[in-house]
Amino acid sequence: MPKSADAHVRITSAPISPAEEQRGRIRRYVVSMSIRTVCFVLAVVFAGSWLMWVFLVGAVFMPYVAVVFANTADHRPAEADLREATHTRNMLTASGD
Repeated sequence: MPKSADAHVRITSAPISPAEEQRGRIRRYVVSMSIRTVCFVLAVVFAGSWLMWVFLVGAVFMPYVAVVFANTADHRPAEADLREATHTRNMLTASGD
């Protein structure tokens, strides 16, 4: 049975490996929680100032942001549009005949 043009798969549309995805999530979470730690330290440094409250708010809400940011999925396009590439390839092969 011949394959149709829609059966082609591009390597750029392949999902990343689960291990690579997990490493990326862990990296994003560690970076976010490091920012939270810096916010706590800066809140202590600026104690008594209005900046202390800004850094405390950042430190309080950073765990939520860290979890949401760490759980973001891979945003590669689900399907590459191959119709145009197939059309171009057909035109090139037809002109070479």
